[in-house]
Amino acid sequence: MKNTLVAIISLTALTVFTATLGVSCNKQKQAIDARNDATQTAIDHEKDAVAAAAKEDKAQTDINANIAKANIEANKVTAQAQLDADKAKADAEAVAAKAKVDAEKK
Repeated sequence: MKNTLVAIISLTALTVFTATLGVSCNKQKQAIDARNDATQTAIDHEKDAVAAAAKEDKAQTDINANIAKANIEANKVTAQAQLDADKAKADAEAVAAKAKVDAEKK
């Protein structure tokens, strides 16, 4: 009887310990799941931020490219205008030189 009582008490203690351990394990697993969910959410937010930054960078690059193209076009127009002026000056100098030659012959 004494051994049976000790066995029952031991079995009861073991059952309570196992149940407590099971609850503790469940809480630990829940904490792990919660931590994993928080990590996944943080990573998703980081991915969204990276995508938004890349989109903004692409837009700024397009703006910069358009500015560069406009500057190239402006430089081309300026250079062509200068060349047209140089051409007109050369024509005028040629006309003046011919007029001088004509004047000297008379």
